[in-house]
Amino acid sequence: MIKISLLSDTHSYISPKILELCQGSDEIWHAGDIGSLAVTDALATVAPVRAVFGNIDDTSIRAAWPENLRFMCEGVDVWITHIGGYPGRYSSYVKPEIYNAPPKLFICGHSHILKVMNDKKLGLLHMNPGAIGKHGFHKVRTMLRFKIDGDRIFDLEVIELPR
Repeated sequence: MIKISLLSDTHSYISPKILELCQGSDEIWHAGDIGSLAVTDALATVAPVRAVFGNIDDTSIRAAWPENLRFMCEGVDVWITHIGGYPGRYSSYVKPEIYNAPPKLFICGHSHILKVMNDKKLGLLHMNPGAIGKHGFHKVRTMLRFKIDGDRIFDLEVIELPR
C-alpha cells in the first residue's frame, strides 16, 4: 500500500503546514505550476516526489521535471500532466492518447479548481487537487491525500486551507 499526497499550483509557495500535511506520505505528487525548485526540494525532504512542469514554470523546472509523467503505482496506471482538461473535455494534446490508451488514474492541475470524478466512458478516475499556493483566484487552498493498494484507489481525503 502506498500513501500519496497530491498537490498542484504552488506557484513558488511552500509552507511548514503543507510539509506537515505531507508527513506520512510514501510519495508526493505535484501536478505542475511549481514556480520554484525550492518547492520540490522542500517536498523531497518529506517523501520522494514525482512532478510535472506547468505553464508558468521556467527552464530550470522544465529541465528537472517532464511535461507528462506516466507510470505504474502498485497496479494503477497513472498519468500526470498540468493541462489535461476534464472527462468529456480533455485538452487537445492529451485527447488522442487518453482515448487510445486511457490510464486508470488521470491527474492534472491548472484550473485551481479541485475536482475528483469518474470518466465512465474511459473507465478512469480523474483528479485535480486544485491549488495549494496563494497565487490565483481560488478562495480556499486545496490538496488531496489517498492510498493505492494493488489496483484500488481509496481513502481519498480533501484538505482545505484558508487563503
